[in-house]
Amino acid sequence: MYSLLRSALFLLPAETSHYVALDSLALLVKLGVNPFADRPSAQPTQLMGLDLPNPVGIAAGLDKNGDYIDALAALGFGFIEIGTVTPKAQPGNPKPRMFRLPTKQALINRMGFNNHGIDYLLAKVDKAKFDGILGINIGKNRDTSADHAVNDYLICLRKSYSRASYIAVNLSSPNTPGLRDLQFGEPLKNLLSTLKTEQIKLASEHNKYVPLAIKIAPDMAIEDVENVAQCLLDTGMDGVIATNTTIDKSSVAGLANGQEAGGLSGAPVFESSNKVIAALAQYLAGRIPIIGVGGIMSGEDALAKKQAGATAVQVYTGFIYHGPKLIGNVGRALNTN
Repeated sequence: MYSLLRSALFLLPAETSHYVALDSLALLVKLGVNPFADRPSAQPTQLMGLDLPNPVGIAAGLDKNGDYIDALAALGFGFIEIGTVTPKAQPGNPKPRMFRLPTKQALINRMGFNNHGIDYLLAKVDKAKFDGILGINIGKNRDTSADHAVNDYLICLRKSYSRASYIAVNLSSPNTPGLRDLQFGEPLKNLLSTLKTEQIKLASEHNKYVPLAIKIAPDMAIEDVENVAQCLLDTGMDGVIATNTTIDKSSVAGLANGQEAGGLSGAPVFESSNKVIAALAQYLAGRIPIIGVGGIMSGEDALAKKQAGATAVQVYTGFIYHGPKLIGNVGRALNTN
């Protein structure tokens, strides 16, 4: 059924079909109809001190504003991550800004953190019925300089702390100028140290400990990955999400849309993501859990993430290409190995 629906959706511009699909899913779930669900069997998983019913999550970016939390929950995800959200609403980059590469099962996007702002997202969280594991992915506004980025992250951290199961800090989108520079050296150490101090303060105020996970890029040399890993350990981060989209488009050169600016996701990022996961796993040696994301198109792909060192996984582009059946396939692969 989904293959027929996808054929119709793919006749529309990529961003338009994204919202048509999600709005349709939300309507069906509201009406009590859920023809697509292939829910994973129970597979309790510990992640950053959180109890996941299964280790299959949806990555940030699909539901930027928290509009579809209950609809996504109905599909059986073990955890849901919404955002990336910024302190102030912003429109993102000019359209078109999302492009399909079907022969490679890939997308290129340069959305630019388009979202309605942290207050809108939290209002949606408050209205949602979902009571499972909810991550909130936070970022900085485009017009905030890298030197002042920590202020944006602090605003979002403080506001979302009481509602989130965990908070993901997005330092790796290629579509916000200067953002990726925060992944390295003193800027990274200073940012994470400040967030850790605030996390400890908020945990005392709310009598609740909310883990912090850092989302990193796949475009790093192994030495850079090790430096990031050491910084995560030094600053007491609770988890790492590996990885975001890639800026390396050599795998799609010559294809229609392959030259578009933005981050490449889907099957082409699978290997580079796995290399980062494996390097992190070797260096971290179990001290910080890894959420594996990038190019999961099948249960076997998810199992490769686990074998590389991931505790849990997230899907996004594979979900667009293969639909809700991917959730069950991933769950079964992870549950039998």
